[in-house]
Amino acid sequence: MHAIEFQEFGGPAVLHVAQVPVPEPGRGEVSVDVAYAGVNFADVLARADGYRVPALPFRPGLEVSGRIRAVGPGVEGLRPGQEVAALTSHGGYAEVAVAPAATVFALPEGISLRTAATLPTVLPTAQGLVHQVGRLRAGETVLVQSAAGGVGTVAGQLARLAGASAVYGVVSRPEKAGEALKHGYDEVFVGDGFTEDVRRATGGRGVDLALDPVGGDTFRRSLDSLARFGRLVAFGNAGGAAPWQIGQPELNPRGLSVGGFSILALAQDDPEALRALAAESFGFAARGEVELPVTAEFPLDRAAEAHRLLAGRATTGKLLLRVAGE
Repeated sequence: MHAIEFQEFGGPAVLHVAQVPVPEPGRGEVSVDVAYAGVNFADVLARADGYRVPALPFRPGLEVSGRIRAVGPGVEGLRPGQEVAALTSHGGYAEVAVAPAATVFALPEGISLRTAATLPTVLPTAQGLVHQVGRLRAGETVLVQSAAGGVGTVAGQLARLAGASAVYGVVSRPEKAGEALKHGYDEVFVGDGFTEDVRRATGGRGVDLALDPVGGDTFRRSLDSLARFGRLVAFGNAGGAAPWQIGQPELNPRGLSVGGFSILALAQDDPEALRALAAESFGFAARGEVELPVTAEFPLDRAAEAHRLLAGRATTGKLLLRVAGE
């Protein structure tokens, strides 16, 4: 079968098409004939910096949609031919991928395989940020960094569905603001001056909940954007800065709280919690309450092009690799 691999760390050019054996599922695993594979920033970090790469050569890809090819020993409730979305530890950029059965999800009725490739990471992450960790209450205000990205577009919609009184977004470029405004945001700010924009928009109060995948100085500015008793949830370090450190001097005077969330850590440490989160969040897509915007797709052999766009912060919504298609 064909798969995308890299044998050294570096730029998008290190990605190449390889002819490799078709993987067989082991105990508790499922193999999937891949229709589409999601492209995530974690894949870019893996290729460039070795993020979560145990050894080389390495096959990236954390999420796929498709049809079950085979089930391994001990797997119950899943069958060959069934349409699914799956969260994998790696290997999604391929014609066949293997995933733990615990992170393989039968598709709700009405969800296409194309849309399904966006489900495993985006919807559970947004749900966890807004509800499980962020604990958003009706009437509160929300600030979301990277508001035009895959998670950002969904987080804005979920916050609105949860009864937020105002949802604000931050994007890196002016041309991304229009995309974010389509997905639940009242106002979208551009660039690093968003703290002042938040204070203006909220009459000096700040927001109750801020969601930050960027880290570094953006994390600090998000913290400064909080109202008294506000919460900040960090769910990435896309900016590549040193890990943030925070303590009593920053938190105690205004009663602030900082939390974190990782969908990949949840899948590894507590897959049953992930299944519950996925079941709840997939319902929003099945009922048409949340739009999952796929803004670009590429054939498998053009994975490098998708990486160039994502690494250059030139994208909005979700990027996919089309493998077998529908």
